[in-house]
Amino acid sequence: MSKRDYYEVLGVGKNADGKDIKKAYRRVAMKYHPDRNPDDPDADAKFKEATEAYDVLMDSEKRAAYDQFGHAGVDPNMGGGAGGFGGGSFSDIFGDVFGDIFGGGGGRGRGGPQRGSDLRYTLDISLEDAVRGTTVEIRVPSLATCESCDGSGAKKGSSPVTCSTCGGAGQVRMQQGLFQVQQTCPACRGQGQTISDPCNTCHGQGRVEKTRTLSVKVPPGVDTGDRIRLSGEGEAGPHGGPAGDLFVQMSVKQHPIFERDGKHLYCEVPITFVDAALGGELEVPTLDGRVNLKIPPETQTGKLFRLRGKGVKPVRGGSVGDLLCRAVVETPVSLSKRQKDLLEEFRETLGEDGKRQSPRQHSWFEGVKNFFDDMTS
Repeated sequence: MSKRDYYEVLGVGKNADGKDIKKAYRRVAMKYHPDRNPDDPDADAKFKEATEAYDVLMDSEKRAAYDQFGHAGVDPNMGGGAGGFGGGSFSDIFGDVFGDIFGGGGGRGRGGPQRGSDLRYTLDISLEDAVRGTTVEIRVPSLATCESCDGSGAKKGSSPVTCSTCGGAGQVRMQQGLFQVQQTCPACRGQGQTISDPCNTCHGQGRVEKTRTLSVKVPPGVDTGDRIRLSGEGEAGPHGGPAGDLFVQMSVKQHPIFERDGKHLYCEVPITFVDAALGGELEVPTLDGRVNLKIPPETQTGKLFRLRGKGVKPVRGGSVGDLLCRAVVETPVSLSKRQKDLLEEFRETLGEDGKRQSPRQHSWFEGVKNFFDDMTS
């Protein structure tokens, strides 16, 4: 039976490069792999046909002979001089094409020293320190490089040796049917080296637990959730690997007076009903000191007074925020008899003017009346 054209088998043109051929073979091989098609008697033949085509077209000498003489140029039974199919093992072909999926493919040794883990430290600071900036010292427990063995894990005077199982690669290959799987070496756990005489201090780990004191400079304007990165202050890497980083995360404590919203500050200012009615002047706090706030007559609860530039300068730049003071009219308590008598006298003087002098109250009662009228109509 005549063989199909190799380019047709893989579904590529004659000008296809190695990348296109590899991609096409992967698609066809996955489609017709016998393990995925146990009920298809033709799958095995189509799979081998695709593999044969891939073997020829990926070899420059075989491909040149095939382009010139066809199948005769690569079939050893026909005297082809290119060596024919089978010049390389099937596992080499399969590992080359599917190495990025199954971990196959040769030439991949273990990487360099493993980097240590990053650490996070939550720093509780006051609102004042967050706004103005500060420098604090923190104590951070972590894994540090063992000084006795300089992180090697081996006793002083000795050194790790190349793993005999993986030959220093850190990985081993296992053949599972048609698949070649690459796994972490069980003997050295991917390190590529073993320690026969471990360090007495770290017991071969290359790291020891240690608490360090670090100075952290907190810039002005930080807020809850902001992070400061201290490069190389995380955990030391295993077996002498580089250290990770330390991320100091800000958590601003609740303030007894001010609330923060971005670059603005808010506070409530209680005022007497006399100052609210007649007007007055109050002394209110800011983070920079005290300022006088003028209260206009007829001030109602909820009115906001804006003090510009008394907020926060954002840590990432921009204009300084404002301080917004919310007026809260306070009802007097523990009144004397004289004070009660005066208030009764004041109430009597309102009369019909009460509607005009308490417009919100009048409007509210009118709304309630209309609500019940609508329900009964």
